[in-house]
Amino acid sequence: MVNIAKTDIDIDVKNRDVLLEKLKHIPASIIQDGVIKKHNTGVYFTDIPVHPFTNSANINYKEAEDRGYFKLDLLNVGVYDKVKNEKHLQELIDQEPDWKLLEHREIVEQLFHIHNHFDIVNTLKPKSVEQLAAVLAIIRPAKRYLAKQNWNEIESNVWKKPTDGTYYFKKSHAIGYALAICVQMNILSNVIV
Repeated sequence: MVNIAKTDIDIDVKNRDVLLEKLKHIPASIIQDGVIKKHNTGVYFTDIPVHPFTNSANINYKEAEDRGYFKLDLLNVGVYDKVKNEKHLQELIDQEPDWKLLEHREIVEQLFHIHNHFDIVNTLKPKSVEQLAAVLAIIRPAKRYLAKQNWNEIESNVWKKPTDGTYYFKKSHAIGYALAICVQMNILSNVIV
């Protein structure tokens, strides 16, 4: 019996079309109501049977995963639109954000992933990447109960996997998105100054 690793890897990019023009790939497929369609974000960088009319994978992405094919989801993220290059991105990551920006609804409403959650952000007032990552987890259903807890309680429970199957955010995803929000906050700070 062969063990097949099931993964869900999302890669955030400035413009997926520009990247995919440079890489040999096969778009993933999704079958809805018996009709095969191109998956919105998934691609394979390995050989997989191709549908002759759609030029996408001939196997639904769920079945392909069961057969051991490895799909990556490439997601366009507008946060990176104002990032000039890799050096600029690193500078924005290294810069400590002005955490007080999160106390202003008009700022939070512009930020990736948290734009509709000002009340939780304002209540918890994160002051680090780790705390911002925890906020990102708390806005998901499995951890919503932590929204009115203190930081000690949050830090003790936020990364525990729920046993009931409720949707939650893994720490690795949350840290990545928290860093993206910090980049966005630093871009906004540099514009405001």
